[in-house]
Amino acid sequence: MVLNIDRRQLVLGGGLGLGALLLPAGRGLAAELGGARGFTHNVASGEPGQDSMLLWTRYVPADGESIVRLDAEIALDREFTRKVSGGTVRTGAFRDWTAKVTVDGLAPGTVYWYRFVAPDGSKSPVGRTKTLPGDDAARFGLGVFSCSNLPNGWFNAYAHAAARDDLDLWLHVGDYVYEYGNASYEGKRIAERLPLLPDHEMVALADYRLRFACYRADPDLQKLHQMAPMLALWDDHESTNDSYESGAQNHQPAREGEWNVRKAAAMQAYREWLPVSDEPWKAYPIGTLATLYRTESRLLARTRPADLNAAFKAANPDAALTAFRDGEWQDPSATMLGTTQEIWLAHAFKANARTTAWQLVGMGTILGRTVMPAAAADWLKPDASAGTVAKFRNHIRAAKHGVPMWMDRWDGYPSARSRLLRAAQRADADLVMLSGDSHNAWAYALAEDGEPAGVEFAGQAVTSGGMEGGMAADPRIVAQGFMAANPELKWADTSRRGYLMVEVTPQRVTGEWLFLDTIKERSTKLAGTHRMQVQRGRRVFA
Repeated sequence: MVLNIDRRQLVLGGGLGLGALLLPAGRGLAAELGGARGFTHNVASGEPGQDSMLLWTRYVPADGESIVRLDAEIALDREFTRKVSGGTVRTGAFRDWTAKVTVDGLAPGTVYWYRFVAPDGSKSPVGRTKTLPGDDAARFGLGVFSCSNLPNGWFNAYAHAAARDDLDLWLHVGDYVYEYGNASYEGKRIAERLPLLPDHEMVALADYRLRFACYRADPDLQKLHQMAPMLALWDDHESTNDSYESGAQNHQPAREGEWNVRKAAAMQAYREWLPVSDEPWKAYPIGTLATLYRTESRLLARTRPADLNAAFKAANPDAALTAFRDGEWQDPSATMLGTTQEIWLAHAFKANARTTAWQLVGMGTILGRTVMPAAAADWLKPDASAGTVAKFRNHIRAAKHGVPMWMDRWDGYPSARSRLLRAAQRADADLVMLSGDSHNAWAYALAEDGEPAGVEFAGQAVTSGGMEGGMAADPRIVAQGFMAANPELKWADTSRRGYLMVEVTPQRVTGEWLFLDTIKERSTKLAGTHRMQVQRGRRVFA
């Protein structure tokens, strides 16, 4: 039994218990939702190696057993006449009936088919996966996704990618789910996407589990996971907005309890519901073509971002901005990754740049330096609120002092950014950053100490609204204005949703942004594409 969201109903697994479903939007659905049994959310794979793969499913037994054993089978054909490996795993309510098992003994660069078998003999849907290639690989295709806010629209980017046959791996760089409750989407959501569960903002473990169950019931997301392995890393919305090691913008302890409890719940549910290991960061060799790095830059070591807003409120904002730029903003103790991960990544660059052509780094937020263009306030819609206008004018003022606009991304951690880019330069690495978070599409030629340090392909959102939401100006004018104000920025699209396709060969990496025609209804029609590439040894766009 595999369950889907469609326009009329949401059906998902019942292992959470009815108590978790007795919510304003869920009360009328509790009987239906709580009765689901069997394989409730299809299958998925991840953490690929040259000879191994992590397999995922979710199974709720019908007989009330507290612990259940599942057997995994993996074969060279989808009929399973040529089984080559397998494994067994136990699951239960203690992990929300999700199951993960790693199988090995596989061959490099090979397509496999896998499934799970329950104690009663029932079988899960069949999934397709592919191991990482060996040293003879001449090409590798990677689909990059971020910011998939379910109430905002249909996951058409997932549907389009899942239908391709030229991609080897998915990389999700964060905001796989969003924490907000239904009230946050009043008047903004796609009606057919109802219901979103739980109705309220997710805070407790049951909330996070139910939200993942809701998202993972989407048929296009299920198909994406079913067709290829995924590497996934969290950003902020998997916990809550603008989170860091010791807190978050969208966490109020007086109302929502201790931050560490909420953070632990978010991390637990994420690791239960996605085909990921518990390793916080990891490197994946793609033959001699590249090394792909999965990073953690949000919950484990990121320090609280600098408070730029305080400068705007000062009696003399210009003097305060100068002091901020030369003081708090430059603090070398501010970190996104933490010293342990920073050193690991620097050492990995040095070692792997000798044996693999490209160093591909998956990152939750953008490295490219971005200040607010002087004309940006003129681009706003006529009915923009006074607060929005003031915010834009403040960031224009900050730009005159060389202060960027987004403190929550790498712009807010300039010393840490410099350490990362200098590590790549010292290693003589061909660095390619793959990032998300901003909801719009950007291409940066990264520089440090006046020298090229690598390029960044920053992907647009799957559904989350971007800069265009508050703009009256033509998006082309907005993009041109940002490029004129920011030397590192070489291209931008500030208005469309979709995903990023990355093709890796020994001599070049090509990024193609694919823009879906709509997210308001189910459609895989493209509205356009844009391609850019970097050649080996150049570290700037060709």
